Amino acid sequence: MALPMNIVLLSPHFPDQHFRYAWHLKQMGANVIGLADEPPHFLKPHVREALTDYFWVSNLDIYEDLVRACGQITYEYGKIDRIESLNEHWLETEAALRTDFNVFGIKNDTIAQIKKKSEMKKVFQANGIPCAKGKVVYSLDEAVQTAEQFGYPVVLKPDIGVGANHTYKAHNAEEIIEIFAKKSNVPYILEEFISGQICSFDGLTDRSGTPVFYTSTVYSSGVMEVVNSNDHIYYYTLRNVPPDLKELGMKLLQLFDVRERFFHFEFFKRSNGDYVALEINMRPPGGPTVDMFNYANDFDLFREWGHVMLHNHFNAQVTRRYHCGYAGRKNHIAYRHSHAQIMDACGAWMLQEGQLSPIFRRAMGDHYYILRSADEAELLELLQFIQAPAD
Repeated sequence: MALPMNIVLLSPHFPDQHFRYAWHLKQMGANVIGLADEPPHFLKPHVREALTDYFWVSNLDIYEDLVRACGQITYEYGKIDRIESLNEHWLETEAALRTDFNVFGIKNDTIAQIKKKSEMKKVFQANGIPCAKGKVVYSLDEAVQTAEQFGYPVVLKPDIGVGANHTYKAHNAEEIIEIFAKKSNVPYILEEFISGQICSFDGLTDRSGTPVFYTSTVYSSGVMEVVNSNDHIYYYTLRNVPPDLKELGMKLLQLFDVRERFFHFEFFKRSNGDYVALEINMRPPGGPTVDMFNYANDFDLFREWGHVMLHNHFNAQVTRRYHCGYAGRKNHIAYRHSHAQIMDACGAWMLQEGQLSPIFRRAMGDHYYILRSADEAELLELLQFIQAPAD
């Protein structure tokens, strides 16, 4: 009889819905070992029940403590089979631990090209993937000179960053000076500004790199614009993935050798219909987006990820039966319709609503609504009803 797989999950308690990955793995017979800096007595009961065991460290950023903890896990359970977090913040930590403990997955030798935007861009450019011009800039003078070469406006953002944190748009040299006065002290990449709709190619691959699920999502605004203007956002899944986007997405899966992982690739769609690669992410999209994929297909990706991890098989049928949409609202914005009016008007399509964790609110809203419809125009009308401004 085969021994159960030993799977270490970093920070299994955050975000809130991530315990469901652990729960399904445990139900399928895996040893699911949580490793985090949340004191054990603070873990919510449903998180504790989803884990086989839990190892606590005082700080997940102290790598030596993680190595000692994984050594203790190996002593108690045997060889570690997988180390995952499903979280952008811990991708480099995962890779280092996999390298040190010889665990399947992304390791130190390939982590740079999926974390550094400048390294992603090198892969794009070397393989004919359309992308924005960009350059890492190390001084104010270099930034101004590069911006003048590219032409304004330009975008400045950390070469390694999550979401749109510390990301800025500059229309002239004076604004670049202001940005350099307040930006974080990390390497920044300067890119030409691309005008277009933000869209994504998302999914999950099996152990050989074959996508077992893929879909596409379109956004009302870019996260940078939403964060910097403190505006709201809506986005929704498509029932049919545009062929050109699918072709680019499939090529990126091969170029970055995406195996047994969720992926979230972001693109601009220009007004002429062309796609331009923005960046790749080797984790599920943020917020409740995985829930939206589940609603759009009437399956459970949390469970199917477990099937892929343990058995290299995706059991569900991908139907894309519905468009599923998200609308966020912010407390400082005056809206035409009250929550009660929204629930009354949209109740037949409503699947989920509630308050977001404070860490996500700047980008995604204080309160959110998730709806679905087989008709794209109908769903858009509902999303716009929710976000309609006060007269």
